Amino acid sequence: MLIGVNVPNFGPGTSPAVLRDWARTVEGLGFDLLMVSDHVAVTPDVAEQYPAPFYEPFTTLSWLAGVTERITLGTTVLIAPYRHPLLVARMAANLSQLSGGRFVLGVGVGWARQEFEALGVPYARRGKLTEELIVAVRGAWQDEADYGPGRIPIWVGGHSDAALRRAVRHGDAWHSLRLTHTAWRTALARLEVIAEEEQKPLPALAPRILLRITDEPLADRRMGEGSVEQVVADLAELRAQGAQAVVLDPFAGDPEETRHPEQAWHALATVRKEFR
Repeated sequence: MLIGVNVPNFGPGTSPAVLRDWARTVEGLGFDLLMVSDHVAVTPDVAEQYPAPFYEPFTTLSWLAGVTERITLGTTVLIAPYRHPLLVARMAANLSQLSGGRFVLGVGVGWARQEFEALGVPYARRGKLTEELIVAVRGAWQDEADYGPGRIPIWVGGHSDAALRRAVRHGDAWHSLRLTHTAWRTALARLEVIAEEEQKPLPALAPRILLRITDEPLADRRMGEGSVEQVVADLAELRAQGAQAVVLDPFAGDPEETRHPEQAWHALATVRKEFR
C-alpha cells in the first residue's frame, strides 16, 4: 500500500520556498505520493477555508517535479468542470512527461458555488461535465503522437451515489475524502453494489484521510485522527481492506497552520516511523 501526503498549496504561510521544503521533507521521509488541491478563483466561499495565496496545482506540481526525484505527484482533487478537457489532457500529459511518469490525476466535481459563478461554469452540470472531461481526456491520450503520456491513473473523488458510479465507470481508483469509519464502510459497501450493477470490476481504493495525532485516544473520530496507535490501526485496517494507496492530510482546517509546517512534518515522521 502506497502512503502519500496532501501538501497545503494555499494559506498565509505558503510560498515557493515552503512548498519546496514540503516536497523535500515528504520525499525524504520516504512517502510515496505528494498531492495538492485545486481552486482557480479564491472567491469568499473558497477563501474561508483555503485563503490566498493559492498555488494552481499543475504549475505547483511542475515546480515540485524539478526539486524531487522519486515521489509521485498528483491532484486531490482537480475540479474537473473548471478547465477545458483538452487543456487538462495537455497539462497532465506534459507534467507526466516532465516528471518521468510520476503523475496521478485525481478529479472531482467541486463544491464552491461562488467560484463556479466567477468562472461562468454551471454548477448544476458539474457532475456531467466531470464525466465528459474524463472520457475526453482518455480519448486525447490515445493519440500517442500528439500527447504520448503513457498510462496516467485517474482517481475519481466523491461520496454520493453519482460519484461512486462515476468512479466505477471511469476511474482507476475511488478517492474518498476525510471520512469517518462508519461513512467509509457505508460508502465502500455501496461502491461494491454499484460495481456489481454496472458489471464492472471494483476500482482501486485510494482514500484521503485526516492526520491529526492527539495525546490521548479519541472515542468519536474520523479515520486518521487520534492517538498514534489509533492512526496506525486505521492504516492497517485500510491495508487489510485492500487499499492501493492512502493519502494523509495533515491540514486540520485553520489557515494559520500553514505558518508552522514543522508541526505537520513531526506528525508525518511519527506515522512513517510507526507504520511500515
